[in-house]
Amino acid sequence: MGKAFAGKAVLVTGSTSGIGLGIARAFAAEGANVMLNGLGDPGAVDALLGAIVKDFRVRALYHPADMTRPLEIAEMVAVTEQEFGAVDILVNNAGIQHVSPVDEFPVEKWDAILAINLSSAFHATRAALPGMKKRGWGRVINLASAHGLVASPFKSAYVAAKHGLVGFTKSAALEVAEQGITVNAICPGYVMTPIVEKQIDDQARVHGVARENVIRDVILAPQPTKQFVRIEDVAALALHLASPAAAQINGTSISIDGGWTAR
Repeated sequence: MGKAFAGKAVLVTGSTSGIGLGIARAFAAEGANVMLNGLGDPGAVDALLGAIVKDFRVRALYHPADMTRPLEIAEMVAVTEQEFGAVDILVNNAGIQHVSPVDEFPVEKWDAILAINLSSAFHATRAALPGMKKRGWGRVINLASAHGLVASPFKSAYVAAKHGLVGFTKSAALEVAEQGITVNAICPGYVMTPIVEKQIDDQARVHGVARENVIRDVILAPQPTKQFVRIEDVAALALHLASPAAAQINGTSISIDGGWTAR
């Protein structure tokens, strides 16, 4: 049986760890060539690329584009097209977080979160769409968040950025709906990733409670299942959104949050 995405080229931003890496590996497992991007020392990145090549026998490359720099993002898309012949599937996953009251929120943190969590998706999509339009097929998958649909205190920049990403998803989807391209957002609840690990430590410090209590009573308080969403679950949803079965799913934001936004 053939691989579902054999010969396709996938660019995943923020993919040297966490959800992004999980998504990249899931597409590679289905035959896609993948371009990684994100933080990491050269040795660690080489190890990730080597593992993908060894495990799935596809091409795997890395581009170090800084997600706050539009020209570097455009270059990353161009290099992916040069190396793989296309960017068939773009996964805008890069994100950072900072927890602080609005009146104490560092301005530079606000600017960085908006740039990386929201504007980078615009810049990457802007660069990738001409090729998708030319080929008459493409998939843009934006990693939003439950915080793209509802809010929590002390996360004003993240919530604003993710709400913006949901809005961008809708608008972009309407523009390309007749050109074989879909644009959708995935809205996970809490997934155990490095960014969430840091939140747990931050919240433990802010609230002065044990880490285990933070996980159940703070982090997973809004998540009715009281379980973290698995990276594998998010990756499986991304694969579905890129599949022929999802051709009529467009401009929507799909929650995968243990029931959080059902409240």
